[in-house]
Amino acid sequence: MSGRRLTWLFLFLLVPGTSWSQIERYPAHPDSLVKEGVPQGQVHEFEWTSQIFPGTKRRYSVYVPAQYDQSEPAAVMVFQDGHAYVNPEGDFRAGVVMDNLIHAGQMPVTIGIFIDPGHDGQLPPKRGWTPTPNNRSFEYDTLSDQYARFLLEEILPEVGSHYRLTEDAQMRAIAGMSSGGICAWTVAWQRPDKFTKVMSHIGSFVDIRGGDKYPSMVRKTEKKPIRVFLQDGSGDLDNSHGNWPLANQQMAKALAFKGYDFDFVYGEGKHNGRHGGSIFPDSMRWLWRTGESASN
Repeated sequence: MSGRRLTWLFLFLLVPGTSWSQIERYPAHPDSLVKEGVPQGQVHEFEWTSQIFPGTKRRYSVYVPAQYDQSEPAAVMVFQDGHAYVNPEGDFRAGVVMDNLIHAGQMPVTIGIFIDPGHDGQLPPKRGWTPTPNNRSFEYDTLSDQYARFLLEEILPEVGSHYRLTEDAQMRAIAGMSSGGICAWTVAWQRPDKFTKVMSHIGSFVDIRGGDKYPSMVRKTEKKPIRVFLQDGSGDLDNSHGNWPLANQQMAKALAFKGYDFDFVYGEGKHNGRHGGSIFPDSMRWLWRTGESASN
């Protein structure tokens, strides 16, 4: 049975005498914190020069859980804007969360791949939001199979040459925030035979490069075997590209209409990772839950 539901979650806390427009606070989830006795995975950083996106260079990290065993294929989760997710002091702290959930048996042993967008020319001294990677919008917002091919023909084979990765689409997930969120959806939409789990935070389902068409496309296209988690907030962007809260609500309504296995958590956050980060462990549990497939 499809898990269609809209979760209106308000974790927003106000400082007395301060309006929400001035400050927003979402508490850190207990599973986003390092816990005594939980084995810690390792994170390795690499650089990559792409052929599918010619002339671009990027950094990416690979998270290897302590429980990884070369004799067994590991599940895979790919994160766009990887620096934001892998940062152990950031909003998401994905490595810490994966340590805790894998240890608790609440997600499979999973290799995490945290990829930054491409830069033309030389890479900046360190990873982060600035300077903005000049190929980011083209890679993430374009509605084509090019980024999926980049993953399937370049990054996954490279990581797979060092670690044993699953080929089972049911054990592959992809995530991102903002333009990285719509990118994650596009990859699964283009290749549901390779990725069946999607996590989008403050996803840019607006008219940057045609992403506003997705709700209509979802409604008019045969349902695909994809499980989807969406997060957004009422304080998200409203500009010439569109209204992010409305776009995410329209996407959720389209998924519900078509009978997708999805969850939509809507709060009061702005265009950042604070809300998504505070619910990240629970959303990971939901995405990786067992007992039913994304095709149900």
